[in-house]
Amino acid sequence: MEIKNTIKQEFLTGERALFKSENLCVVDTTFADGESPLKESHDIILEGSMFKWKYPLWYCRNIVAKNTHWFEMARAGVWYTNHITVEDCVIEAPKNFRRCDQVTLRNISFPNAAETLWSCSNVRLENVTAKGDYFGMNCEHIEIDGFNLVGNYSFDGLKNGVIRNARMLSKDSFWNTENVTVYDSFISGEYLGWNAKNLTLINCTIESLQGMCYIENLVMKNCKLLNTTLAFEYSTVDADITGKIDSVMNPNGGIIRADHIDTLILEKDKVDPTKTRIILNGAEG
Repeated sequence: MEIKNTIKQEFLTGERALFKSENLCVVDTTFADGESPLKESHDIILEGSMFKWKYPLWYCRNIVAKNTHWFEMARAGVWYTNHITVEDCVIEAPKNFRRCDQVTLRNISFPNAAETLWSCSNVRLENVTAKGDYFGMNCEHIEIDGFNLVGNYSFDGLKNGVIRNARMLSKDSFWNTENVTVYDSFISGEYLGWNAKNLTLINCTIESLQGMCYIENLVMKNCKLLNTTLAFEYSTVDADITGKIDSVMNPNGGIIRADHIDTLILEKDKVDPTKTRIILNGAEG
Protein backbone atom coordinates (compact mmCIF):
# COMPACT_ATOMS: atom_id res chain seq x y z
CA MET A 1 0.00 0.00 0.00
CA GLU A 2 1.43 3.36 -1.04
CA ILE A 3 0.95 6.18 1.50
CA LYS A 4 1.38 9.75 0.28
CA ASN A 5 -0.09 11.83 3.12
CA THR A 6 -0.50 11.62 6.91
CA ILE A 7 -3.10 13.17 9.20
CA LYS A 8 -2.21 13.17 12.88
CA GLN A 9 -4.09 14.09 16.06
CA GLU A 10 -7.02 15.76 14.31
CA PHE A 11 -10.59 16.17 15.59
CA LEU A 12 -12.87 15.84 12.59
CA THR A 13 -16.58 16.64 12.45
CA GLY A 14 -19.23 16.99 9.80
CA GLU A 15 -20.54 14.64 7.16
CA ARG A 16 -17.97 12.97 4.86
CA ALA A 17 -15.00 14.61 6.60
CA LEU A 18 -12.45 12.68 4.52
CA PHE A 19 -14.68 11.60 1.65
CA LYS A 20 -12.90 9.78 -1.21
CA SER A 21 -9.51 9.89 0.48
CA GLU A 22 -6.71 7.76 -0.90
CA ASN A 23 -3.15 6.75 0.01
CA LEU A 24 -3.60 8.25 3.48
CA CYS A 25 -2.34 7.38 6.98
CA VAL A 26 -4.62 8.60 9.80
CA VAL A 27 -2.96 8.60 13.23
CA ASP A 28 -4.45 9.36 16.67
CA THR A 29 -7.42 11.10 15.11
CA THR A 30 -11.02 11.34 16.34
CA PHE A 31 -13.93 11.19 13.91
CA ALA A 32 -16.69 12.85 15.94
CA ASP A 33 -20.27 13.69 14.87
CA GLY A 34 -20.74 13.47 11.13
CA GLU A 35 -21.76 10.50 9.01
CA SER A 36 -19.62 8.61 6.49
CA PRO A 37 -16.24 10.25 7.21
CA LEU A 38 -14.23 7.91 4.95
CA LYS A 39 -16.87 6.82 2.48
CA GLU A 40 -15.49 5.66 -0.91
CA SER A 41 -11.88 5.84 0.27
CA HIS A 42 -9.07 3.44 -0.57
CA ASP A 43 -5.53 2.60 0.52
CA ILE A 44 -6.00 3.91 4.06
CA ILE A 45 -4.06 3.09 7.23
CA LEU A 46 -5.70 3.95 10.56
CA GLU A 47 -3.62 3.87 13.75
CA GLY A 48 -4.79 4.76 17.25
CA SER A 49 -7.88 6.55 15.99
CA MET A 50 -11.55 6.65 17.04
CA PHE A 51 -14.88 6.51 15.23
CA LYS A 52 -17.74 8.07 17.21
CA TRP A 53 -20.44 8.41 14.55
CA LYS A 54 -22.24 6.37 11.91
CA TYR A 55 -21.08 4.65 8.73
CA PRO A 56 -17.34 5.41 8.85
CA LEU A 57 -16.13 2.94 6.19
CA TRP A 58 -18.61 2.33 3.38
CA TYR A 59 -17.66 1.37 -0.18
CA CYS A 60 -13.97 1.35 0.69
CA ARG A 61 -11.07 -0.89 -0.29
CA ASN A 62 -7.58 -1.67 0.96
CA ILE A 63 -8.00 -0.63 4.59
CA VAL A 64 -5.77 -1.41 7.57
CA ALA A 65 -6.97 -0.38 11.04
CA LYS A 66 -4.84 -0.94 14.17
CA ASN A 67 -5.68 0.13 17.71
CA THR A 68 -8.63 2.00 16.26
CA HIS A 69 -11.91 1.92 18.13
CA TRP A 70 -15.55 2.05 17.09
CA PHE A 71 -17.74 3.62 19.78
CA GLU A 72 -21.42 2.74 20.19
CA MET A 73 -22.75 5.34 17.76
CA ALA A 74 -20.34 4.26 15.02
CA ARG A 75 -22.93 1.67 14.07
CA ALA A 76 -23.09 0.00 10.68
CA GLY A 77 -19.44 0.91 10.53
CA VAL A 78 -17.98 -1.19 7.71
CA TRP A 79 -20.32 -2.05 4.82
CA TYR A 80 -19.58 -2.90 1.18
CA THR A 81 -15.84 -2.70 1.86
CA ASN A 82 -13.23 -5.07 0.45
CA HIS A 83 -9.72 -6.02 1.53
CA ILE A 84 -9.81 -4.80 5.11
CA THR A 85 -7.66 -5.86 8.08
CA VAL A 86 -8.59 -4.80 11.61
CA GLU A 87 -6.26 -5.60 14.53
CA ASP A 88 -6.18 -4.96 18.28
CA CYS A 89 -9.45 -3.04 18.38
CA VAL A 90 -12.61 -2.71 20.46
CA ILE A 91 -15.69 -2.40 18.24
CA GLU A 92 -18.57 -1.36 20.47
CA ALA A 93 -20.97 -0.48 17.68
CA PRO A 94 -23.51 -3.06 16.43
CA LYS A 95 -24.32 -4.06 12.84
CA ASN A 96 -20.70 -3.96 11.73
CA PHE A 97 -19.14 -5.64 8.67
CA ARG A 98 -21.82 -6.32 6.10
CA ARG A 99 -21.43 -7.46 2.49
CA CYS A 100 -17.65 -7.19 2.66
CA ASP A 101 -15.03 -9.36 0.96
CA GLN A 102 -11.50 -10.27 2.11
CA VAL A 103 -11.90 -9.41 5.81
CA THR A 104 -9.32 -10.16 8.52
CA LEU A 105 -10.18 -9.49 12.17
CA ARG A 106 -7.42 -10.15 14.69
CA ASN A 107 -7.55 -9.57 18.46
CA ILE A 108 -10.96 -7.91 18.38
CA SER A 109 -13.60 -7.41 21.09
CA PHE A 110 -17.24 -6.92 20.04
CA PRO A 111 -19.14 -6.11 23.27
CA ASN A 112 -22.29 -5.36 21.25
CA ALA A 113 -22.11 -7.65 18.22
CA ALA A 114 -25.80 -7.71 17.31
CA GLU A 115 -26.24 -8.38 13.57
CA THR A 116 -22.50 -8.26 12.97
CA LEU A 117 -20.58 -9.88 10.09
CA TRP A 118 -23.49 -10.46 7.72
CA SER A 119 -23.14 -11.68 4.13
CA CYS A 120 -19.37 -11.38 4.09
CA SER A 121 -16.99 -13.62 2.14
CA ASN A 122 -13.39 -14.74 2.52
CA VAL A 123 -13.20 -13.91 6.21
CA ARG A 124 -10.46 -14.70 8.73
CA LEU A 125 -11.05 -14.28 12.47
CA GLU A 126 -8.28 -14.75 15.05
CA ASN A 127 -8.79 -14.26 18.79
CA VAL A 128 -12.19 -12.59 18.54
CA THR A 129 -14.65 -12.13 21.42
CA ALA A 130 -18.26 -11.17 20.71
CA LYS A 131 -21.55 -10.68 22.54
CA GLY A 132 -24.75 -10.34 20.55
CA ASP A 133 -27.39 -12.18 18.55
CA TYR A 134 -27.25 -13.07 14.85
CA PHE A 135 -23.47 -13.04 14.48
CA GLY A 136 -22.06 -14.21 11.14
CA MET A 137 -25.26 -14.68 9.12
CA ASN A 138 -25.00 -15.81 5.49
CA CYS A 139 -21.21 -15.65 5.25
CA GLU A 140 -19.13 -17.72 2.83
CA HIS A 141 -15.57 -19.05 3.09
CA ILE A 142 -14.79 -18.22 6.69
CA GLU A 143 -11.88 -19.39 8.86
CA ILE A 144 -11.87 -18.84 12.62
CA ASP A 145 -9.24 -19.69 15.22
CA GLY A 146 -9.85 -18.53 18.78
CA PHE A 147 -13.43 -17.32 19.20
CA ASN A 148 -15.66 -16.64 22.21
CA LEU A 149 -19.34 -15.84 21.64
CA VAL A 150 -22.31 -15.14 23.87
CA GLY A 151 -25.29 -14.67 21.58
CA ASN A 152 -28.01 -16.66 19.87
CA TYR A 153 -28.72 -17.52 16.21
CA SER A 154 -25.05 -17.41 15.20
CA PHE A 155 -23.74 -18.38 11.75
CA ASP A 156 -27.17 -18.95 10.22
CA GLY A 157 -26.66 -19.77 6.56
CA LEU A 158 -22.86 -20.04 6.71
CA LYS A 159 -21.30 -21.87 3.75
CA ASN A 160 -17.81 -23.33 3.66
CA GLY A 161 -16.51 -22.55 7.13
CA VAL A 162 -13.79 -23.91 9.43
CA ILE A 163 -13.89 -22.96 13.12
CA ARG A 164 -11.24 -23.91 15.69
CA ASN A 165 -10.89 -23.33 19.41
CA ALA A 166 -14.26 -21.67 19.96
CA ARG A 167 -16.42 -21.31 23.06
CA MET A 168 -19.99 -20.49 22.12
CA LEU A 169 -23.03 -19.96 24.31
CA SER A 170 -25.43 -19.76 21.42
CA LYS A 171 -28.96 -21.08 20.90
CA ASP A 172 -29.90 -22.00 17.31
CA SER A 173 -26.30 -21.81 16.08
CA PHE A 174 -25.27 -23.17 12.66
CA TRP A 175 -28.80 -23.33 11.25
CA ASN A 176 -29.05 -23.76 7.47
CA THR A 177 -25.28 -24.11 7.12
CA GLU A 178 -23.43 -26.05 4.44
CA ASN A 179 -19.94 -27.55 4.54
CA VAL A 180 -18.95 -26.37 8.03
CA THR A 181 -16.35 -28.06 10.25
CA VAL A 182 -15.80 -27.19 13.92
CA TYR A 183 -12.69 -28.40 15.79
CA ASP A 184 -11.75 -28.43 19.49
CA SER A 185 -14.67 -26.29 20.63
CA PHE A 186 -17.41 -26.00 23.27
CA ILE A 187 -20.94 -25.17 22.17
CA SER A 188 -23.93 -24.79 24.49
CA GLY A 189 -27.40 -23.97 23.20
CA GLU A 190 -30.70 -25.52 22.19
CA TYR A 191 -31.47 -26.67 18.65
CA LEU A 192 -27.89 -26.74 17.39
CA GLY A 193 -27.42 -27.15 13.65
CA TRP A 194 -30.98 -27.60 12.40
CA ASN A 195 -31.41 -27.86 8.63
CA ALA A 196 -27.65 -28.00 8.03
CA LYS A 197 -25.88 -30.00 5.34
CA ASN A 198 -22.42 -31.52 5.81
CA LEU A 199 -21.83 -30.35 9.39
CA THR A 200 -18.74 -31.89 11.04
CA LEU A 201 -17.82 -31.61 14.72
CA ILE A 202 -14.38 -32.91 15.79
CA ASN A 203 -13.10 -33.05 19.40
CA CYS A 204 -16.02 -30.90 20.53
CA THR A 205 -18.12 -30.76 23.70
CA ILE A 206 -21.80 -30.06 23.07
CA GLU A 207 -24.66 -29.23 25.45
CA SER A 208 -28.00 -28.98 23.67
CA LEU A 209 -31.73 -29.65 23.90
CA GLN A 210 -32.90 -31.19 20.60
CA GLY A 211 -29.51 -30.57 19.08
CA MET A 212 -28.25 -31.79 15.70
CA CYS A 213 -31.70 -32.40 14.18
CA TYR A 214 -32.86 -32.19 10.55
CA ILE A 215 -29.24 -32.44 9.34
CA GLU A 216 -28.10 -34.08 6.12
CA ASN A 217 -24.74 -35.76 6.74
CA LEU A 218 -23.80 -34.93 10.33
CA VAL A 219 -20.35 -36.22 11.33
CA MET A 220 -19.13 -36.18 14.95
CA LYS A 221 -15.68 -37.49 15.88
CA ASN A 222 -14.47 -37.88 19.47
CA CYS A 223 -17.19 -35.58 20.84
CA LYS A 224 -18.88 -35.33 24.23
CA LEU A 225 -22.61 -34.71 24.63
CA LEU A 226 -23.35 -33.22 28.05
CA ASN A 227 -26.97 -32.82 29.13
CA THR A 228 -27.98 -33.36 25.51
CA THR A 229 -31.49 -34.70 24.97
CA LEU A 230 -33.64 -35.66 21.97
CA ALA A 231 -30.63 -35.54 19.67
CA PHE A 232 -30.38 -36.39 15.96
CA GLU A 233 -34.09 -36.27 15.05
CA TYR A 234 -34.47 -36.81 11.29
CA SER A 235 -30.69 -36.50 10.79
CA THR A 236 -28.37 -38.78 8.86
CA VAL A 237 -25.49 -39.20 11.23
CA ASP A 238 -22.05 -40.73 11.75
CA ALA A 239 -21.44 -39.99 15.42
CA ASP A 240 -18.56 -41.15 17.61
CA ILE A 241 -19.47 -40.01 21.15
CA THR A 242 -17.20 -40.30 24.18
CA GLY A 243 -19.34 -41.09 27.22
CA LYS A 244 -23.12 -41.30 27.29
CA ILE A 245 -25.96 -39.64 25.45
CA ASP A 246 -29.02 -38.70 27.51
CA SER A 247 -31.50 -39.37 24.71
CA VAL A 248 -31.66 -39.97 20.97
CA MET A 249 -34.86 -39.48 18.98
CA ASN A 250 -35.72 -40.77 15.51
CA PRO A 251 -32.52 -40.45 13.49
CA ASN A 252 -33.08 -40.93 9.76
CA GLY A 253 -30.10 -43.22 9.39
CA GLY A 254 -26.40 -43.79 9.88
CA ILE A 255 -24.37 -44.97 12.87
CA ILE A 256 -24.18 -43.81 16.49
CA ARG A 257 -21.38 -44.98 18.79
CA ALA A 258 -21.44 -44.17 22.49
CA ASP A 259 -20.75 -45.74 25.89
CA HIS A 260 -24.43 -45.60 26.75
CA ILE A 261 -27.72 -44.04 25.65
CA ASP A 262 -30.16 -43.46 28.49
CA THR A 263 -33.23 -43.20 26.25
CA LEU A 264 -33.47 -44.34 22.64
CA ILE A 265 -36.64 -43.41 20.76
CA LEU A 266 -37.24 -45.04 17.35
CA GLU A 267 -40.82 -44.60 16.17
CA LYS A 268 -41.54 -46.89 13.23
CA ASP A 269 -44.29 -44.65 11.88
CA LYS A 270 -41.78 -41.79 11.53
CA VAL A 271 -38.43 -43.40 10.64
CA ASP A 272 -37.09 -46.76 9.53
CA PRO A 273 -35.17 -48.10 12.58
CA THR A 274 -33.18 -50.51 10.41
CA LYS A 275 -31.36 -47.62 8.76
CA THR A 276 -29.59 -46.65 12.01
CA ARG A 277 -26.86 -48.74 13.68
CA ILE A 278 -26.34 -48.27 17.42
CA ILE A 279 -23.01 -49.37 18.94
CA LEU A 280 -22.68 -49.14 22.75
CA ASN A 281 -19.41 -49.92 24.48
CA GLY A 282 -18.21 -51.47 21.24
CA ALA A 283 -21.16 -53.87 20.97
CA GLU A 284 -23.85 -53.42 18.35
CA GLY A 285 -27.45 -53.64 19.43
